[in-house]
Order: sequence, then C-alpha cells, then structure tokens
Amino acid sequence: MAHHFARSLFVLATLSVSGCAAFSPDSGMTDVSDLTSRAISKDVAFVRTAEGAGAVDARVRQLLSRTLSAEAAVQIALLNNKGLQAAYNEMALAETDLIEQSLPPNPVFSISRISGSGASEIERQVVGDILALATLPFRSDIARDRFRQAQLRAALATLRLAADVRRAYVRAVAGNEMVVLLTDAKATAESTAQLALKLGETGAVNKLDQAREQVFYAETTADLATARQAATSARERLARLMGLWDAGLDFRLPNALPLLPRRPQALPSIEADAVTHRIDLQIARLELAALAKSLNLTEATRFVTLLDLAGISRRTQDPEGAPFRERGFDVQFQIPIFDGGEVRMRQAMETYNLAFNRLTERAVNVRSEARDAYRVYRSTYDIANHYQREILPLRKIITEEMQLRFSSMQVDIFALLTEARQRLASLRGAIDAKQNFFLAQSELQTAVNGGGAPADRGGTPTAIAAAAPADGGH
Repeated sequence: MAHHFARSLFVLATLSVSGCAAFSPDSGMTDVSDLTSRAISKDVAFVRTAEGAGAVDARVRQLLSRTLSAEAAVQIALLNNKGLQAAYNEMALAETDLIEQSLPPNPVFSISRISGSGASEIERQVVGDILALATLPFRSDIARDRFRQAQLRAALATLRLAADVRRAYVRAVAGNEMVVLLTDAKATAESTAQLALKLGETGAVNKLDQAREQVFYAETTADLATARQAATSARERLARLMGLWDAGLDFRLPNALPLLPRRPQALPSIEADAVTHRIDLQIARLELAALAKSLNLTEATRFVTLLDLAGISRRTQDPEGAPFRERGFDVQFQIPIFDGGEVRMRQAMETYNLAFNRLTERAVNVRSEARDAYRVYRSTYDIANHYQREILPLRKIITEEMQLRFSSMQVDIFALLTEARQRLASLRGAIDAKQNFFLAQSELQTAVNGGGAPADRGGTPTAIAAAAPADGGH
C-alpha cells in the first residue's frame, strides 16, 4: 500500500511539473522592451554578464562623445542607471516566485526504528500535501499574474526614469542659457557702472543715477551667481540619473534649448489614450484580476485548510515469532469547529473591494491628469510662442530705435540703459517660458503613458496585495 501510494504521489508530481512554468531566457525583458519602445522608442538592457556590461559601456561612451541631446541623455540613463537595473532585478525575483508557485510540494519521507527487549520495529512513511497539489493550477495562475505585474512595474520604472531625465535635461540646458544671458548682462552692467562712476566724478551724473547703475550691476552679479548654482545642481541631477561618475562627468550640453515646434500637438482623445495606455492602470487591473482569483481560491478552500495523506509501511520483528509487515495510510485534516473560514473570506473580500475602489479612483484621476496636462501644454506653448513671435521681436525693434536715437543724441545713455534692462527682463521671461513648455511637454507624455511620481504605496492595490498571501491566505 505504501509503495503504491508513493508511486501515485510520484505520478501526480510528474503531471504537475509537466505544466509548470520555466525560467524565461531574459527574465521577462522582452515584454518590458515592447511596452517601453511604443512610448519612448529607446533601447533597454538588463545587464547580467561582463559582456553585457562591456557593450553598455561602449554605447554610453559613444553617446557621450558628442554634445548631448535630450534623446541621447534618456538613452544613456536607460542603459546605465543602476536603480533601473535594480528594478529589473525585482522583476527577475518575481519570476522565481512564479516558478516556485508552479512546482508541486515535495513529498516528505520519514523512517523510524524502535527496538527493545530483542524486538524491533521499522516504520517508513511518505507524506504528500494533497491540498497543495489540488490547488496548484490556481496558485500558479495567480503567480503568473503577479509576474506580469512585475514586468509592468519594471516598464513603469523605465518610463519614470525617462521622464525624470527629460525634465532634468530641460532644466540643465535652460540653466546654461540663463547663465550665458546673465554673463553678458553682467559685463554690460559692469561697464555701465564704471562709466557712471567716472561721469559722476566730473559732475555729469548725479549720485542717484550712479547708485542705480551700481545696484543694477550688483543685482545682476547676484542673479548670475544664483543662475550658475541652479545650472550646476541641474547638471548634477542629470548626471545622477544617467549613472555617470568620474570621466563621464565632463559631458557636454548645449547652451540653449531647441526651438519651439511649429505647431502644438492636437490630442482630441487624450483621456481615452491615457486610460488605454497608462501602465499604472494596467498594473491595477492585473492586481484586481489576481485578487479575484485569490478570492475564488479562498472560497473553494474555506473549510479545508489542511489535507495530508501518508502511506505507511511498518516491519515488526519479535524474537518469539516470525517477522511480519503492516501497510496502511494516514489522513490528516483540520476540523473547522471554531474557525469556518469566515475571517479569511472577509479579509479576501474586503481586499478585493478595496482594490476595486482604488482602481476606479485611479481611472478617474488619470482622466483628470490627462486633461490638465494637455491644457498646461497648450497654454505654455502659447505663452512661449507669444514671447518668440511678439515680445522679443518688438523688444528688438525698440533696441534698434533707441540706439539710432542715441546716435543722433535724441536720448541720453541712461534711457538706453533703461531699455536694455527691460529687454533683459523680456529675454529672461522668454527662457523661462520655453523651459516651462518643454517641461509641460514631458508631463504630457507622462500623463498619457505613465511614469510620473510614485503614488503613496500604502494606498495602491499592489501594496495591499503584498500584505495578503497570493493564494488567499493559504
């Protein structure tokens, strides 16, 4: 009987293993690459070998050999950022959980020997967890959903890094542009302050006008120092996101942001696009599906939480008689006298309902975020375009006319300097407006595809599920 039971357990285990998942060659990176390439059209790599690390280093050096564009900066970060590699490691760990949940429980073999007064007894047992075998397909299915979630989380981390790099790049380049502008303004203000000081010595300029030129020079100097610090900090943040250090820190950035596009994007169906493509919503939907399966499994095993079957073979030898063998089996199960599974059922049901409400709330928020991101994108485009097409051309005309009048001695030098200050303010406003547009453009991509700042982990369905066993409490 025991040998027959052992053979039966072996057959069951063999059939179960035949349907188990196997480790993928790339730990699921193909799906991550497909998901992210549709949104950002960039290469991603899970670096796990020395050859892979060498290929990544060569590609990064190639990209760093010329002045960085925003696209090149994003590509470097996706290949070189170690935090992103850690997110891919988490995905690989999730695959190990999938394989573990797809394997049947190992049978337990025990042997014992008792002897005394010339008699001896040898007992062998093979114990198998029948409940675990019966629920194996359900647990494997839930684990497969969890692994798919891990792939989506890795894709979300990729998009989030790309969005962070774009924002850091815009701020760093805008910082450079502001430094160039204020450096020229400081040089002009210094010359003007020295001129006012000399004219004051001759009595041609009063103390009030001298003080005005001196304070403008002092304020411009302070503004330049502030702009340099902001540009340096923005560059350092960009370097961190790209994972650069030592020799890689001498990368080159342009001195000005690119020109505005000729026309803004028209996205009449942005809400539907966001609901369809947002990866965080896909994660929440998978979480809800996994919790539904977990709820069904909890309901199916509500009353039976322990079912072990053991095959027993016992050989007894007595000095007063011939040896004899005994065979049989032992069944262990839990009697639901005090706990009929109501607690586990309530926990599973409320966890499901909580995840459902969080998903619904997230879907509403995603639509609102998409609408708001598009409105900000259009308004910042209109403002930046207004500076480029209206304000700066008019300022140029005013400057040229003031210089003509100064040459013909119709205005004095201080009127010319006053206009130069006003033009400087307009140029600074134009740089800020262009920076705001490119930041809004990045936020618009984020609103459609995902990759924004992480939400409060305590309220997400994924975090909720992490607190509950994947099989509903078994």
